Amino acid sequence: MPAIGSRCHELRINDAGAAWRIIYRIDQDAIVIIEVFRKRTVTTPKGAIETCQRRLKEYDDA
Repeated sequence: MPAIGSRCHELRINDAGAAWRIIYRIDQDAIVIIEVFRKRTVTTPKGAIETCQRRLKEYDDA
């Protein structure tokens, strides 16, 4: 997902009556789970993208 950052991906899971998304990034030594949310609209909510960007910045700064 380039909107969030490089090496970021979205795993789509369709459950009975719900669609779930797992946003993650593949680093050299880890897979970082950034966000898990229930998809309710066609596009990824802006708030979810902003949360992912903030969490990645905090992770990278630590």
